[in-house]
Amino acid sequence: MCTMIAEKLQVSGSGKARGRWFPLGQTYVSYDHPFHAPLEHALNLDFVNESLGPGSRVAVELTPEAARALATTILRVLDEGAKAEGR
Repeated sequence: MCTMIAEKLQVSGSGKARGRWFPLGQTYVSYDHPFHAPLEHALNLDFVNESLGPGSRVAVELTPEAARALATTILRVLDEGAKAEGR
């Protein structure tokens, strides 16, 4: 069953695909059927720059457990970075 859970987020950063770096503009976050990972459902992340066309995309498909661990680690590292910078 498709969950149809998806959100679009404006982002600033860079991504690398096909051997080149490009500026990111959007991230699509969904919980649904992955395209490649052998899972029924996954957290799917698509980092894109829509203005540069379909080649400007970095896709990631994670198990729910891996996605939660990644989210926790991202928050912990950001907090440590802020402390290191005195914020």
